[in-house]
Amino acid sequence: MIKTSTSVMLIVLLAPLVSYSADKPNSEILESQWVATGSTGKLEYKTTPKGDRIVDFSYAGYMGGGVAIPAVQVKNELAPSGGDDSIAIQTAIAEVSALPLEKGFRGAVLLKPGTFLCSKTIIISQEGVVLRGSGSGKDGTLIKMTGEPHTAFIIEGPDLSYPKVTLANSYPISDAYVPAGAQSFSVKDAKGLAVGDPIRIRWQRTGKWIAFMGMDKLVRKRKGQPDIPQTWIKEDSEMVVHRAVKSIEGKRITLDVPLTDTIDAQLQGKEVAVVIKTPAGKRLSQCGIESLQIISPPHKGDLKSGKNISIALKGDSEDCWVRDIIMRETLNNVQVWGGCRRITITGAHSYHDSTVEKGAGYPADISIRGSQVLVDRCTSHGLGGFYVATLNQAATLNVVLNCTFEGKGSIQPHMHWSTGLLLDSCNIPDGRIDLINRQSSGSGHGWAIGWGIAWNCTVKYLQIQMPPGALNLAIGCTGEQHKTFSKDAFFSVSKPVTPASLYLAQLRERLGDSALKNTGY
Repeated sequence: MIKTSTSVMLIVLLAPLVSYSADKPNSEILESQWVATGSTGKLEYKTTPKGDRIVDFSYAGYMGGGVAIPAVQVKNELAPSGGDDSIAIQTAIAEVSALPLEKGFRGAVLLKPGTFLCSKTIIISQEGVVLRGSGSGKDGTLIKMTGEPHTAFIIEGPDLSYPKVTLANSYPISDAYVPAGAQSFSVKDAKGLAVGDPIRIRWQRTGKWIAFMGMDKLVRKRKGQPDIPQTWIKEDSEMVVHRAVKSIEGKRITLDVPLTDTIDAQLQGKEVAVVIKTPAGKRLSQCGIESLQIISPPHKGDLKSGKNISIALKGDSEDCWVRDIIMRETLNNVQVWGGCRRITITGAHSYHDSTVEKGAGYPADISIRGSQVLVDRCTSHGLGGFYVATLNQAATLNVVLNCTFEGKGSIQPHMHWSTGLLLDSCNIPDGRIDLINRQSSGSGHGWAIGWGIAWNCTVKYLQIQMPPGALNLAIGCTGEQHKTFSKDAFFSVSKPVTPASLYLAQLRERLGDSALKNTGY
């Protein structure tokens, strides 16, 4: 990687390319330099000199994108009792969980219209089980949280473990540089790998790389006292990405899903990046929570105080969903934890009438630690902290699509170098989009995001910063410059670009028009 100053990067990399053909009716629409529709009708991608490009984000969502969320057959029904319904709901889920799988599903538990009082967490831990209300509107199903603060619903997969890495199951990567957005690379020897094999790709976050990112001297300043050193990412910690082998040609491996960050041999330590052949672990899959409303008493105190949370997806879970949910006064409304992947959150609507006292941190309506998460047509209303936040290195290849967030909050990757985030066609009339270096905020959050794209978004305040050796881009976005965090922030006011939605254009190109229909477009 070559460390390029912010000002140079802005001139060279971010200027829009005006190349819209004369026969198009709207001459105000500009094609993006980084992704444009070519003469053949296919998307064409510009690359950096080392081959980095905007990632294909179409792999985000249920079943890896473009697959309709199923309408699972009801196998159990429950009406509200007027008392605490926690045990009754959990029992109904247990009964359906004991049923045999039929084409990947056991069945749905239907909660009839009315108000269910719940003082305990409801957990789904068997694959193919869905909890469905009778609608999120006033005549539908209402979950009223009572008792001590808790999480209303959890989809909880297992915590998978993997065998020790040995010479027999590891394959060193031979390419000196694997660019962001790449879907293939070469290994020293591919013998023993086969198409369809689950793999892990592992490399180190070395001290050399941390210094390159400018995060080796991160400190928290205290007035009249010595500075406190901050640890952004622990030196020589491992970055691990889960993929599968799509094809093999000689020593070159093609992955099922592209990478969202670079692998640079010059910034590695003694251990080179490797591919690890991995046994296929049994993840929790085909589970959903849908069509209901959750209401909590207003929160009191700061974020460290006990809080009611709406929905959490935990453990190693995949191909699960949350849809048609209204959440009132809960905090950290939908949480997707680090082992989760290929998750769709659609039609999730957050309402906040109360505010959280200023303290250690702010709530996030949707927090993402996992990968391939699609946040689609969601809204937030009222004062809040973060509408959507990514929270660690495992948060990769995630998409926020066609969402409207009202209030003085922000979409802001939170800490520790998430990569590959697309904010597509979002509207934030009074809030912010921040793709930034958070420096010593919190526990030393530092560079929070790399390879982040804001595409055709309308926002009051916009702040995009360019990390060393990586890109964060605002394309087709409008807003005002926000100066809270750094004078080095890049501010872009642009006209809309085509395609109108990058995610949907990528999805159509990879899987066809039926994939858009399956996604509700």
